[in-house]
Amino acid sequence: MKERLVPLERIRNIGIMAHIDAGKTTTTERILYYTGRKHKLGSVDEGTATMDWMDQEKERGITITSAATTCFWRDFRINIIDTPGHVDFTVEVERALRVLDGAVALFDAAAGVEPQSETVWRQADKYGVPRIAFMNKMDKIGANFEMAIQTMVEKLNANPVAIQLPIGSEANFEGVIDLVKMKAVYWLNEDGTQYEYRDIPEELLEKAEEVREEMIVALSDVDDELMEAYIEGEEISENRLKEAIRLATLQRKIVPVLCGSSYRNKGVQLLLDAIVDYLPSPLDLPPVKGWDPKTGEEILRNPSENEPFSALAFKIMVDPMIGKLTYFRVYSGRLEKGSYIYNSTQNIKERVSRLVFMHADKKEDVDYIRAGDIVAAIGLKSTKTGDTLCDESSPIILEKIDFPEPVISIAIEPLTKADEDKLSKALLALAEEDPSFKVYVDEETGETLIAGMGELHLEVLIERLKREYNVQVRVGQPQVAYREAITDNVETEGKYIRQSGGRGQYGHVKIRVEPIDFSKEFEFESQLKGMTIPKEYFPAIEAGAKEACQSGPLIGAPVLGVKVTLLDGSYHEVDSSELAFKVASSMAVKEALHKANPVLLEPIMKLEITTPEEYMGDLIADLNTRRAKIEAFETRGNLRIIKAFVPLAETFGYATALRSLSQGRATHIIQFSHYEEVPEKVLEKIIKKV
Repeated sequence: MKERLVPLERIRNIGIMAHIDAGKTTTTERILYYTGRKHKLGSVDEGTATMDWMDQEKERGITITSAATTCFWRDFRINIIDTPGHVDFTVEVERALRVLDGAVALFDAAAGVEPQSETVWRQADKYGVPRIAFMNKMDKIGANFEMAIQTMVEKLNANPVAIQLPIGSEANFEGVIDLVKMKAVYWLNEDGTQYEYRDIPEELLEKAEEVREEMIVALSDVDDELMEAYIEGEEISENRLKEAIRLATLQRKIVPVLCGSSYRNKGVQLLLDAIVDYLPSPLDLPPVKGWDPKTGEEILRNPSENEPFSALAFKIMVDPMIGKLTYFRVYSGRLEKGSYIYNSTQNIKERVSRLVFMHADKKEDVDYIRAGDIVAAIGLKSTKTGDTLCDESSPIILEKIDFPEPVISIAIEPLTKADEDKLSKALLALAEEDPSFKVYVDEETGETLIAGMGELHLEVLIERLKREYNVQVRVGQPQVAYREAITDNVETEGKYIRQSGGRGQYGHVKIRVEPIDFSKEFEFESQLKGMTIPKEYFPAIEAGAKEACQSGPLIGAPVLGVKVTLLDGSYHEVDSSELAFKVASSMAVKEALHKANPVLLEPIMKLEITTPEEYMGDLIADLNTRRAKIEAFETRGNLRIIKAFVPLAETFGYATALRSLSQGRATHIIQFSHYEEVPEKVLEKIIKKV
């Protein structure tokens, strides 16, 4: 098989990430076409894109789930994950970036950095992923290469370095100037398969030399030899420049910037060249870090077939025909199909019945997999997203994936009795696939609630229930996922004493609760002096405290930003138990939360509206009625941008209101920003409803 013959240094595991509608899926379709993976150009608008294989993706014209594929370019194997751009599906980007080696950040050349571009950029920063940037849609009205690069500096705090220049823009976009080769590139036919290098047009030569010099100066910061050659006026070869760009990219000192128009079939082959020339192979990255599940000691694994097997499960999909598909990234070692694998996170063994390379929803069976591969396994029944799979004789636990907490929930119920069983099974399957989707039962009302990242997220999942699982449901109105917090330090004690013949129960703790940053959720510390409580009871005390913080004193919402400190207590030689200390701790914390001046928090969303100027007044007036705080106004071509923060509770149905106020000409992007205290008047209304 061709896949097996490619050495590790010629493998690229990359993701394509961007704001919604920047052209990610179109670019991936062109990549598949030019690499010979498919023989016809797919279109998002026509619903024929290979990577948008779900019915809803075709209908809505957006990517909902990340899709994986493999293709070949210049004898390099490129494993690609095409990720969604809509903020409601940001979890798909998070888990893809956790397992990828490099990324292509796509930008709309007329808009530059947009809100979701910032989110995915920060996610890539978190995982230390080297990137190249592609300024797409150079043929679009308002396309401006220099402006788009400047937004990367201002909004992303990045160091973009142009390695190409566009020849013209908007309707006059003809080709690109390759600043490494110092040649102009023109595409000769409509599908973009034929292109040629020519001399740079005379009117652009001076500009090209100037920008090339800026590129060399930027590279000199990471390459001393290049700096010397530049200072001494030596001619710097194409290969020497490529080496320097690659080094600077891998060290994340620069972001090389290319340009083109994927829809018009211009620039994609040069993007493929840049992927293989500048983005890392598995060998270019440091060894993956993990921990021994027994001792907690740090372990490093090199990307080699000769090391013990280790992999991270990053995505689960339920296929109606074959059952569960587990996607994972192999970091070290080798695994044969039909063999057993150890899940060190859950301490269980599972059998791998089939191993497949994915091409969107198509599967290609393979006999074995090795370090550097991104594959899917069939037959793993219990493995979840974020679990480590490894060799049982050399166990390791790799760093998990962090997932955001849901901010919106709705009640859901089956239309008929016959749908009850089907609904619970379907919800469990969807929750297994999507860690940002939660299902729980309201203890007071007995209602089943589903929670997610936004209205579109839940809308898509409800549609999947109907189509994929054939379950008809009735849904309630969206509910805000409120949280609670405390504002004072309080010390309390909790005693749990039971005596009813035989061994009793005795637990006694003195604790202090104090507010900390909301992002930290919960912290526990012991300042106990001496042996007034044996250390073996500390985990139970922490568990009781954490449990008490799951339901706050105002409306029963989880409490964020609480630090619980164990100060003192006492125990009984015979009657003390973990249960007694857990209950005592829970009692103490609940009392403290009531006394610590609790406040209610609501999710605040970051809203960005793009609108023609004539609707500005009406839109701002509407925002003021929604308790919005307007942050800034910007101008982009002949459009105006309104940036604001608005409570989630005030955004339900906003898309319809915006269409009405702007005659359908304004667009908006909304994403979760932070939690903020609810004003007193609003608090009273919320408490009355509960």
